Amino acid sequence: MPSTTTISIDKLVRLVGTPHCPALVDVRTDDDYKRNPRLIPSAMRRPYADPSAWADEFVGRSAIVICQKGTKVSQGTAAWLRHAGVPADALEDGFEGWRAAGLPLVTATRMPPLDSQRRTVWVTRSRPKVDRIACPWLIRRFIDPRAVFLFVAPAEVEGVAERFAATPFDVEGVFWGHRGETCTFDVMIDEFGLATEPLIRLAAIVRGADTGRIRRPARRFAGAVTHVCRRPCPTRSRDGTLRRLLPMVPRRHGRNPHRAFEAIGRLKCPRHRRRQARRPVPERGAP
Repeated sequence: MPSTTTISIDKLVRLVGTPHCPALVDVRTDDDYKRNPRLIPSAMRRPYADPSAWADEFVGRSAIVICQKGTKVSQGTAAWLRHAGVPADALEDGFEGWRAAGLPLVTATRMPPLDSQRRTVWVTRSRPKVDRIACPWLIRRFIDPRAVFLFVAPAEVEGVAERFAATPFDVEGVFWGHRGETCTFDVMIDEFGLATEPLIRLAAIVRGADTGRIRRPARRFAGAVTHVCRRPCPTRSRDGTLRRLLPMVPRRHGRNPHRAFEAIGRLKCPRHRRRQARRPVPERGAP
């Protein structure tokens, strides 16, 4: 008979990476963690010996507690969290069951140092676009849900990183940056061990939008974007396909994609120009 205080791996795998995923709390012993320093995506390490010291962090949200095998350590910690008013379950079969199922695990040794509030702190250039939007999304959903991101002037990234103990990303000359034909999003997926099929497909889209390097034929790439966006691309050209990946078009430009892209200076559409040229120009004084 299934327990009312546990959650199965099948159920958890459908929650990981979603906006409403419960807080995942890894309470494995230090010895178990040192033998395999990886984490279930978005899990946070906490000591099991004194749950009352950190239980307040999770008040107002549900939690799933993970130990090595899903037995006494996670069961006891989850009970302590429920005592503190936090709806908490233990993961059946624990970390070992997740690993045995071949599910992704984050390489924790690649994570930057935590601040005093147990968060990673990142810094990059201001006015974020493609890569600098996709990378924080990846970190918050799969690596550190409480991560802090600082967006500063490009010339100040290095200084801010040094003064505030932040990790720079998507700038030249840093570890978390472009490598060859790959973008920062690709690097993070590879380094953190998150090379799952959905994220690899997403990485191809991010790379195409950020760098313009597309390995697939333009037609197939346009078809992939059509599937993602649930509406046809405005053009089958590579340039149009990439622009379709950036849905941040202000509503004031209307629903005409050609006019919208031309208005924001991202696409010079000959078709729209021809339509404009055919329109008669009203004479001065005409009603």
